[in-house]
Amino acid sequence: MEELGQAQKELAEAQRRTEIQVQILARSVGKLSDNVGFDLEHIARVVLPGYLERHLGIMVKEFSRKFFSLDGDKVEINLYAAGKKAGKRITVLGECKSRIYRREVRSFVRQAEKVRGLLKGDILLVMFGYWIHPSASVLAKEKDLHLIASYQR
Repeated sequence: MEELGQAQKELAEAQRRTEIQVQILARSVGKLSDNVGFDLEHIARVVLPGYLERHLGIMVKEFSRKFFSLDGDKVEINLYAAGKKAGKRITVLGECKSRIYRREVRSFVRQAEKVRGLLKGDILLVMFGYWIHPSASVLAKEKDLHLIASYQR
């Protein structure tokens, strides 16, 4: 019985150490995910101005991250830029996701709709990522949103 009690204590201690290691691992994975996301945003900030000019005739100098205040809530837009198309003002709202599925398109459209009333002129919605699922492409067309993969020129 004593041996069983000792084994149970050792097992409980091993479980405690495992839980600590899992927490450390979760923090590390979270930091890695943040780094990948920020790297993707940096790539988008370099690629998108040229892409928009070549494919859509939109002149944009640079993108930034922007926070909008709405009824006490903050709405974050990863990629925000004021641009011009044929002399007319256009605001570009964008989101970066490494993998873009239908649900990411739906979520970003909801976010953009929240801030639409705060902006003047035309608005262009874009999503930028490493990979785009076909279901995302279908919904993006319906919502007049442009999906751009990192390898597109």
